[in-house]
Amino acid sequence: MKRRILLCVLTVLSFAMPVVAQLEQLEKGLGINNATGLSDTKVASGLKQALQIGSENAVKLTGKKDGYFGNPAIKILLPKNLQPLARGLGALGFQPKIDAFVESMNRSAEAAAPSAKKIFGDAILAMSFDDAKKILSGGDTAATDYFKAKTTPQLTTAFRPYVEKTMSQNGVSQQYESLAGELKNIPFAKSEDLDINKYVVGKALDGLFYTLAQEEKKIRKDPAAQTTSLLKEVFGGLQR
Repeated sequence: MKRRILLCVLTVLSFAMPVVAQLEQLEKGLGINNATGLSDTKVASGLKQALQIGSENAVKLTGKKDGYFGNPAIKILLPKNLQPLARGLGALGFQPKIDAFVESMNRSAEAAAPSAKKIFGDAILAMSFDDAKKILSGGDTAATDYFKAKTTPQLTTAFRPYVEKTMSQNGVSQQYESLAGELKNIPFAKSEDLDINKYVVGKALDGLFYTLAQEEKKIRKDPAAQTTSLLKEVFGGLQR
């Protein structure tokens, strides 16, 4: 009796498996995304909308006064080669010079940030269906990682002139050379050459991508950040 029941179960499964496979094949042919039940077109549209909103918010947050300087999470600090000197120089009366130098680096980053908007927009337009699906089903910062891979060279090129111009206006390079000169006067202190403009550009991009990642996490997880019906449909489905 048990043998007959087992044979029946195996027979049913043998018929069911091809049906499941056929159903999956049909869904794929119709462009249905198994994870969300949405078409590829809708998934891509929702993802692009999320990226547009997230990137615009990130640029607005960083590209304003105190966008970097007033945010401890992304504030650009002294280069490592000067950090050991900070306390000693401050005690010797150099603290105002150090403070002005740090503020100028951050103001340069704030001036550069708005130039990221068009570059992010171009990356969104170039996104494929496959890119969108991978980002949607990826980790909390998959979109930010996509932007990093696609836009870092262009952003580095775009940021550099703004940083150089602002730092030149504020005399940042001269301030750095002055502080580095003090380092050379200290016995046994390590001195190293540093492209201060390159340093600020790199830290500015780090801050921009950090802010973008925070915006992406909000859209993925916080219903209040899903500000359109399309975002609710695409990202809300991932939370159920």
